[in-house]
Amino acid sequence: MEEIRILNQWVKESDNIVFFGGAGVSTESGIPDFRSVDGLYNQKYDYPPETILSHSFYRQKPKEFYDFYRDKMLCLNARPNKAHLKLAELEKAGKLKAVITQNIDGLHQEAGSRTVYELHGSVLRNYCTKCGQFYEVQKILESKEVPLCSCGGVIKPDVVLYEEGLDNETIQNAVQAIAKADILIIGGTSLAVYPAASLIDYYMGNKLVLINKTVTPKDSAADLVIHDSIGKVFEQIEV
Repeated sequence: MEEIRILNQWVKESDNIVFFGGAGVSTESGIPDFRSVDGLYNQKYDYPPETILSHSFYRQKPKEFYDFYRDKMLCLNARPNKAHLKLAELEKAGKLKAVITQNIDGLHQEAGSRTVYELHGSVLRNYCTKCGQFYEVQKILESKEVPLCSCGGVIKPDVVLYEEGLDNETIQNAVQAIAKADILIIGGTSLAVYPAASLIDYYMGNKLVLINKTVTPKDSAADLVIHDSIGKVFEQIEV
């Protein structure tokens, strides 16, 4: 496949690759996304998932929030797939400088990636909203009602809910990595979630690679477009 040959040539010549990934990277590990035909937005609940996962719903109906969160957002049996593993391999080889992800599952770190900027946080980190004490995800999973700290405060996952802003430091690090990148590989995202999707506008290079099963709004701006599974493409990358 000519596109794979070109991608491999670019990777071979570069030591400053940045990867920007979305839900499609994790769906291949069995984690459901939000917008596909079988995604969470097409399932039936008393409230739409987008409503449940909002800051205002979390504040107003915390029990319903945590019931949904435990049931649908904690996919703790998922394991890194070929894309996660190849990215970690590229970083270890000194070629990949950063992974920027919209996912909250921690699979990049589990695969061995070290420089990971999690735009939307992580289900693996949880904090008391009152005293700041850290809790492992098991505390959320094992709670039957609203999870409470020993001080009486509510334990909140370190994930960005709708109506909440992204972490400024994470955004700054992501922007700097993208701006300095020789190659920017975007994979497994429809580029429909803002402000995260707008970060790629900071890329100044001429090797913008877009890997996604379906067409995205940025296809015409990319220097290389591959419409295929992210895992299938990444297993063909030579390190």
